[in-house]
Amino acid sequence: MANRWQEQTDFPIICESCLGDNPYVRMTKANHSNECKICSRPFSVFRWRPGRGARFKKTEICQTCSTLKNACQVCILDLQYGLPVQVIETAPSINSSGSIPKSDVNREFFAEEHDRRARAGLDYESSYGKVCPNDTILKLQRTTPFYKRNLSPACSFNMRGKCNRGDACPYRHEMHVSGELSRQNIKDRFYGVNDPVAMKLLNKAGEMPSSEPPADQRTGTLYVGGLDGRMKEQESSYYPCMDPQRMGAVKPFQEGSSRGLNVNKSGSGK
Repeated sequence: MANRWQEQTDFPIICESCLGDNPYVRMTKANHSNECKICSRPFSVFRWRPGRGARFKKTEICQTCSTLKNACQVCILDLQYGLPVQVIETAPSINSSGSIPKSDVNREFFAEEHDRRARAGLDYESSYGKVCPNDTILKLQRTTPFYKRNLSPACSFNMRGKCNRGDACPYRHEMHVSGELSRQNIKDRFYGVNDPVAMKLLNKAGEMPSSEPPADQRTGTLYVGGLDGRMKEQESSYYPCMDPQRMGAVKPFQEGSSRGLNVNKSGSGK
């Protein structure tokens, strides 16, 4: 079955962090040179160096598995929010980990079926564009690239005091960081189970302070989205579900397309 499947692509599905900050990056492509770490099918492997002082990177999973989770082919992080799959599915959002089989034969058939439906132009179950953002995801999302994770690993010879290559050594002369974050698995990251990075982020989200209700219950705030800067304060007061007689001042936010409506009575604020 794997011999009938051929991945045709000219560029990998990767995030901005894995691509690197070098605008003149050069990639090599090896057609069907390795098997996907998830579905075990042969796929085209891309290899490149993200930037100066960075280690070479290569794609680890095929584009079919990448599309199923909307994840980068290298780091297996969500392409839209830069978060692990476990965070996206636990936040809560969509739960697609149970629909992907884990046995070899069923997993290969599952990927073949999705490729067939994609070639036919039919819709198939994937996480691409279906993640509904909530407060937890928006608080934890990574909006800027993190190029530090592209650095080369620590030199094991230097940690033992035996590296004699000096500045010519391609590895970092720093102490190796140990702990739970150093033990990561591609399959656990993809299926969203036992991911130490995801657990750290979820624990961080649980420790974030939550907004407390105001002491004065007669006053509330209603957040309205989709309003541009051309709308005046007088026009904002004519909100369909609000009584103008029970509203206070309308205060626009400094950034974004949202406005806050200060309401005099808690009944309208709710």
